[in-house]
Amino acid sequence: MLETMGMLVQRYYGLFLDGVKYTLLLALIAVTLGTVIGTVLAIMKMANFKPVSWLATAYIEIFRGTPLLLQLYLFYFLVPQILPFEPSKFVCVSTALVLNTGAYVSEIIRAGIQAVDKGQTEAARSLGLNSVQTMRKVVFPQALKNILPALGNEFVTDIKETSLASTFFVGDLMTCYRTINGALYITLEPLIIVGIIYFILTFSLSKLVAFIERRIQYDH
Repeated sequence: MLETMGMLVQRYYGLFLDGVKYTLLLALIAVTLGTVIGTVLAIMKMANFKPVSWLATAYIEIFRGTPLLLQLYLFYFLVPQILPFEPSKFVCVSTALVLNTGAYVSEIIRAGIQAVDKGQTEAARSLGLNSVQTMRKVVFPQALKNILPALGNEFVTDIKETSLASTFFVGDLMTCYRTINGALYITLEPLIIVGIIYFILTFSLSKLVAFIERRIQYDH
């Protein structure tokens, strides 16, 4: 087995590197754009205007309450019908991941904002700041210490969830496994190699997130 794994690593070294690249890229796009969507959703959900709050809640519940694989299939077939051009598989898959991540990140951001002492908001308003200024200058900077570590953990989670994207052969790590399996009819060895790579990525990033979290807590 070890001899076969060594041969696969040597022979498909470039393929595995591409798999890591696409896996990290998918996760990074999902978290980055998902954070933008999540921020908007969090603000909408906390709004006093009920229709806006209900709309955000409906979005969050739908995306959190349905399987990611179902969403990937849905947007894989839906996005080409919406756009005036033929998008790539990568774009379709990324869209589903971004929208799904946005639903989860919105709850992270909302929890981080609500964890800030309400007295801070009251003090800011008493100084003449409006609601937008209060959120931007007082509440959000303090909420970041709770939000950033959680976003790091969401990035780690997204790395693992990108494995579902291999259903559409977008070049991620699990696509590497399926490519090698289809070419050589070898199942176990490439699967173990991909599993080791996933573990190295997620373990390293988890430790980095934990380090950043400790630094944030120390600084405050």
